[in-house]
Amino acid sequence: MNASPSPGSPGSTDSSGSPGSPGSSATARDRRSVAEFLRLEVTGGMLLLAAAALALFLANSPWSAGYATVRDHHLEIPFLGLDLSVGHWAADGLLAVFFFVAGTELKRELTVGELRRPAAAALPVVAAVGGMVTPALIYLAVALPSGGASDGWAVPMATDIAFALGVLAVVGRRLPSALRTFLLTLAIVDDLIAILVIAVFFTSELDVLALAGAAAGLLLFRLLHARGVRGWYWYVPLALAVWTLTYHSGVHATVAGVALGMLLRATPRDGEESSPAERVGHLVHPFSAGLAVPLFALFAAGVPVSPATLGEMAGEPEALGVVLGLFLGKLLGVFGATYLTARFARARLDPRLGWPDVAGGALLAGIGFTVALLIAELAFADDPAMTEHVKAAVLLTSLLAAGSAALVLTLRGRRLARSGDSASP
Repeated sequence: MNASPSPGSPGSTDSSGSPGSPGSSATARDRRSVAEFLRLEVTGGMLLLAAAALALFLANSPWSAGYATVRDHHLEIPFLGLDLSVGHWAADGLLAVFFFVAGTELKRELTVGELRRPAAAALPVVAAVGGMVTPALIYLAVALPSGGASDGWAVPMATDIAFALGVLAVVGRRLPSALRTFLLTLAIVDDLIAILVIAVFFTSELDVLALAGAAAGLLLFRLLHARGVRGWYWYVPLALAVWTLTYHSGVHATVAGVALGMLLRATPRDGEESSPAERVGHLVHPFSAGLAVPLFALFAAGVPVSPATLGEMAGEPEALGVVLGLFLGKLLGVFGATYLTARFARARLDPRLGWPDVAGGALLAGIGFTVALLIAELAFADDPAMTEHVKAAVLLTSLLAAGSAALVLTLRGRRLARSGDSASP
């Protein structure tokens, strides 16, 4: 999958058609600057937060009816059998781009990154598992005795990697670089488990023929890639076909994005500066961070939040289970699993990390947002009122986790700076 010639290169033209003109070079520099800005973790986190804040504002403003009309407006592609609302296009379609980038990152981590070495990956992997099992158990412990629905057990399991790393980028300049590696590995494993949960537990009745067609498309994608076939005009239509067939199969369509990302080769061959997984992930990341995820947040996070809503949430075991699971469950699960593994197994915490760093990272893991909002929509699809309340619980708890983590990590950074032991992530 090769990119087209870079603007400003000998084969490019400016708007007037003249190759290599000064205007063409300036436009290319501008595009590269915007793309690099969108690749910054802090940028993705801030865009996500801004989109969610705008959604909350619109949903609780005099324009709420217009916002709901746009979100619920259906866009149909008859010959593909697709008829989805704008909100569902964002959740099923645009979010597949985010999962595609996550798939490329996961493939690289499993092949050439931290996850390829069991000794290095042990602690963050165990931390990720603890940070997903504990919130689910806390949710069930709160919801079931009170007669609440068990369907939401998976909502507090997910960590938003973009927002969490964005917060860390803002407050973590004086913290050890090992904390970012720990959190990134934890979040990638978290994403993998969340993807499996979506595929297994939130799949409707399977259409075997459509699923077989999607599998055949993935196989063709892999064969073309293995033979070195280049050109986006082969892969983009094929990816769209795989996504469409996955949607019709009953499996959540975002799983197609992960599968496609993981099929890319993650090790460079002789003469290559970077692998296809790294190169394509690098190209697509600005579209994910700057367009796909913010638009999903814009249409997913728009829930009414009023004193009456908060009062109703306080009496609902589902919303309370999400709050306690996402905040307390992530903190206890990530920190507790890391401590117990380091204490009783051969795995060792990176010597550059202290337990306050791990505690701050555990709080960051309580930022749910993207995947948690998606699972809330899937878990309570038949109960719109409960969906809104659970989404509000996710948003409020994510902000609480982000604020608490920022406070802990800022104080930790100041202490390290005073002692002269800080290291930039």
